[in-house]
Amino acid sequence: MSLICTICARGGSKGVAGKNSRDLLGKPLLAWTIEQARATRLFAAIAFSSDSDQLLEHALKAGADITVKRPDEMATDVAPKLPAIRHCLEQAIARTGTTPDVFVDLDVTSPLRLPSDISDAVALLRRSGARNVITGAPAHRSPYFNLVEARPDGTVGLSKIAEPPIVRRQDAPPCFDMNASIYVWRVAAFLENPSVFYPDTRLFEMPQERSVDIDSELDYALVELLLQKRQSVGTGS
Repeated sequence: MSLICTICARGGSKGVAGKNSRDLLGKPLLAWTIEQARATRLFAAIAFSSDSDQLLEHALKAGADITVKRPDEMATDVAPKLPAIRHCLEQAIARTGTTPDVFVDLDVTSPLRLPSDISDAVALLRRSGARNVITGAPAHRSPYFNLVEARPDGTVGLSKIAEPPIVRRQDAPPCFDMNASIYVWRVAAFLENPSVFYPDTRLFEMPQERSVDIDSELDYALVELLLQKRQSVGTGS
């Protein structure tokens, strides 16, 4: 059965002003994600949700099939994203008249993914039988070795203590930074209990050079540089 893709983006941004519609190598940032979803040929519908009419207009021009106006209460600075994803999914199901078994949510601020990353994450979900798949890159710091937490009294200590203690980072369990790029869910599981983590959640590993999430001007500059490099060697969008 064909899948549904949801893409949710607010009009406001504190870290990088107007980032979701900001020009990135000749097109709005949001267009990169819509085009990547389209290139997979996986989706019966790509649904774009926003509180911003401007972003919704940009999304239609970029190739979204469905636009969903996000309710104001789901678009505040403190509003969690899962309710907005669920609202977008439910609207897409209602408008298409079909309920797929799987849907994919893509984040606009992670435009370095490849279409093959999306397809491979979906394949991992189907192969594993898990309720969902998230994506991440190998972590720069290990909570078992060199990632510390501040205690209420001002002292610090390792985030996770292993027994026996780990004295080499190479001996620590593999840890990953979530890259906010691709989320794949079984629709029934998500609608019953919207969550990022279930007991059987799997991770699809992506390299660090495809895992920058734009949250600052530095991130934006790095993404632009990496995309320019990719285009110069012709490795895809």
